[in-house]
Amino acid sequence: MMALPTTMTAIEIAEPGGPEVLRTAQRPVPTPASGEVLIKVHAAGINRPDVLQRLGKYEPPPGATDIPGLEVAGTIAALGEGVTEYAVGDRVCALLAGGGYAEYATAPVPQVLPIPEGLSFEEGAVLPETFFTVWSNVFDRGRLKEGETFLVHGGSSGIGMTAIPLAKAFGARVFTTAGSAEKCAACVEAGADRAINYKEEDFVEVIKAETGGRGVDVVLDMVGGDYIPRTISVMATEGRHVSIAFLQSPKIALNFFPVMLKRLTLTASTLRSRPVADKAAIAAQLREKVWPLLAERRIESRIFASFALDQASEAHALMESNRHIGKIVLKVMI
Repeated sequence: MMALPTTMTAIEIAEPGGPEVLRTAQRPVPTPASGEVLIKVHAAGINRPDVLQRLGKYEPPPGATDIPGLEVAGTIAALGEGVTEYAVGDRVCALLAGGGYAEYATAPVPQVLPIPEGLSFEEGAVLPETFFTVWSNVFDRGRLKEGETFLVHGGSSGIGMTAIPLAKAFGARVFTTAGSAEKCAACVEAGADRAINYKEEDFVEVIKAETGGRGVDVVLDMVGGDYIPRTISVMATEGRHVSIAFLQSPKIALNFFPVMLKRLTLTASTLRSRPVADKAAIAAQLREKVWPLLAERRIESRIFASFALDQASEAHALMESNRHIGKIVLKVMI
């Protein structure tokens, strides 16, 4: 086995601010603790929480590195004490609490999964954050079942382009909102039964018409603000509304009477700060129920653009432009 370097190139946040505050730096190669693996990173996914961290609005959990990046794919470079599940050289992807924008990153073994057969490192790198998030919120918290109706706001985002094919694969009727004809077309291509251009149509009116007034059973909402009461108005009896982000304000005035009348469940979650045991449970479900579908290409993640590691600023600028459809990835090992 080749000796590991002592230093690596990583992206750090010089100070809170715009994409330009991301800069390359030399950092020590991390050492895997007991129960962890060290991954030689080939690719890393870009996610909205990375942008919030750069802006100074989303601090890393206690003990986590300040290097951004919540998901990677690569090969295992070293094993921490007690690790027997993997071997050096294995192709894996992993969910991280931080540290993905670097040549090496550590991850707890329960948050590591093999890259599905036939997928590239770039394709593997964009799986963990979105698939862990969607499975946890749509299927665990939202309890989406076959035959139900599902609505995801922000369908052309990385989360949306994961939620649409997953919900469809498990037998749901899928609605989504997006902000252009091109984005709506991509959502339909991904499996949505109806994509609603919110700049031209009122999603409330469309869903009421499409469901005969019954409404939707499960909602995954990344918008917040006035979308919450509007969405509640088109939810079915016993519906479940799950919030995971707030592109608009998290603070709203809400009439709870419709919530009472329809016996709705309003819930929300974040993923990054949850304990390893929680993430391990999600990983086990993904490996059993979803990873075979990825290997069979029955569901796919859409990569919109790839950038070199030292182009992290450009990658963040693209994400903030909202022009992307699907995921953005950093190629670390070229």
